[in-house]
Amino acid sequence: MSDAMNGHLAAMLAQGLAEMGLPLDAAQQSKLLAYVALLQKWNKVYSLTAIREPEKMVTHHLLDSLAPLLFLPTTPLRMVDVGSGFGTPGIPFAIARPDWALTLLDSNQKKTTFLRQAILELGLSNVSVITGRVEAVEPAAKFDVITSRAFADLADFINWTRHLLADGGEWAALKGVYPQDEIASLPAGVYVDGVDALSVPGLDAERHLVHIRKAA
Repeated sequence: MSDAMNGHLAAMLAQGLAEMGLPLDAAQQSKLLAYVALLQKWNKVYSLTAIREPEKMVTHHLLDSLAPLLFLPTTPLRMVDVGSGFGTPGIPFAIARPDWALTLLDSNQKKTTFLRQAILELGLSNVSVITGRVEAVEPAAKFDVITSRAFADLADFINWTRHLLADGGEWAALKGVYPQDEIASLPAGVYVDGVDALSVPGLDAERHLVHIRKAA
């Protein structure tokens, strides 16, 4: 990538973060852009994402993944990103919140191979990767937050991951339009603790973060 393109992407990212009110330091912003560069490089061979343009990767993969941070805890926590794919939102979360312990879970070995390489090259010591089906995962410790981006409808998401949630934890599902029908079809024993409308600079589409908890 040319220096001019790198400068353009850096300006886009910095402006987007400023508009969202997410202060990330220069090193964090640099790692986010390095992640985009890795994604571009691997995408030529592995077809990880349909988005090819680096500018769109900044808006659709970085800013879109980071927007929910405004509505998630700021304290250290354990989180699993289910159906992580090429690492969204897990890798941007890990860069922005180095005090969080992130697990990226996907059943596709091609994608988890990329995730492991990205973690290595980006120096993310707070991230681990699991290749496998979520229903079969038995972690050493349960998770405070279970998140996903376009993984499954809410009912399946809850049913497949219920065994992974720590007491007092929450599901934080990233959705597009307000998922009225999915919320109406939630399984027994859980409730919606809030839905946040997300604003993503440069993205002309609805985004929502759905918070779900176990009923007492």
